Amino acid sequence: MKLGPDIAVAAALIGDPARANMLVALLSGQALTAGELAAEAGVSLQTASHHLGKLEAGGLVVPRKQGRHRYVSLAGPEVARALEGLMGLAAATGARRVRIGPKEPALRHARVCYDHLAGELGVLMFDRLAADGAIAVEGERVDLTGAGAVRIARLGVTPESLPRGRPLCRTCLDWSERRSHLGGPLARALMGRFLELGWADREAGTRIVRFKPSGLREFQTWLGA
Repeated sequence: MKLGPDIAVAAALIGDPARANMLVALLSGQALTAGELAAEAGVSLQTASHHLGKLEAGGLVVPRKQGRHRYVSLAGPEVARALEGLMGLAAATGARRVRIGPKEPALRHARVCYDHLAGELGVLMFDRLAADGAIAVEGERVDLTGAGAVRIARLGVTPESLPRGRPLCRTCLDWSERRSHLGGPLARALMGRFLELGWADREAGTRIVRFKPSGLREFQTWLGA
């Protein structure tokens, strides 16, 4: 008798190349239309709709409506973590795309991982916060410390402003750096503040986050890097 969850079902859904491309596109954290996802997957709208039906039935994506428009987003951060982990595994085992796009270096430098900062700058933030005692890291567990509460308050973020009922922080394995970056509600709030403060911008249609020169200096000063 087999015990535990059956990973074969989710793995089969993710394993199809077209569906995998759709899911990776949704790692931007933005809800996309079936047409946009069809373009990402390189398939017809009809085929994309068929794939999305399977992903929705499998609990990997959820439909969202706004007026007459219908969008699709990832079902939650758990799906994003699984995808990011698989991308790291693919990179580590040499399963890379045949053609590397010109935006690849920018994607590796700074990007969104569903709703938080990833890439070189995401890992830098995690490392600096840990080194300064702003977060306490023990295995997979991450806790915001008193010093960390003071640090994030400089950006206008307080623990009281964050969602309750689940951990504020967690580790998230970065696929390009193969080390941890910061995930969870705190990381989402910090990403939001970087954008609100004008330190960085999201590149439309991609996961790329571009820090302005002045914003990068502010970011590094905040980190003490």
